Amino acid sequence: MTEKEKMLAGKLYDSSDAELSALRRAAHKNCRLYNALDEDDPERERLLDAILPNHVAGVYLQGPVQFDYGIFTTMGENTYANFNFTCLDCAPVSIGKNVFFGPNVSLLTPMHPIRWQERNQFVKADGTLGDQEYAKPITIGDNCWIAGSVTICGGVTIGEGSVIGAGSVVTRDIPPNVVAAGIPCRVIKNIGN
Repeated sequence: MTEKEKMLAGKLYDSSDAELSALRRAAHKNCRLYNALDEDDPERERLLDAILPNHVAGVYLQGPVQFDYGIFTTMGENTYANFNFTCLDCAPVSIGKNVFFGPNVSLLTPMHPIRWQERNQFVKADGTLGDQEYAKPITIGDNCWIAGSVTICGGVTIGEGSVIGAGSVVTRDIPPNVVAAGIPCRVIKNIGN
């Protein structure tokens, strides 16, 4: 199993792997180029296609944006992300249609081992340093609104039509059609269909 396959399967993997490092460098470069362009520059569309090959029409990322890979994220139609959108997609990130992200939202799939013996860097057979981590997917249903400065942790699913209040840290699944907020994020009220 390659390190990329381990990563996508949620197993411990070496994030310093050459293939993964090359994919991250490409995504980081494309994000930097995207962020440097004016909002009306047509080159942004080409870069968006390079950063997020699994998006559909109507996706708009205000910028600046930062993706670890981009290729492991899918976005549905009419999805919008405001300033400073960060998506560390070491596991699949699935975002539905008509999802709105406020400024400073972070989607964080990477997890790090609790035990330092697995978390600390190690020397690989070739003498270079390795670094183990694992990742859990994030799923955000259609028609969600994720307010400003929200952090969504790996392993979380947010149900269709839900609203996550500003500044929340989402560590557990949120059901459909609710308002949820807080640290940790919890359901405040149902909003119906």
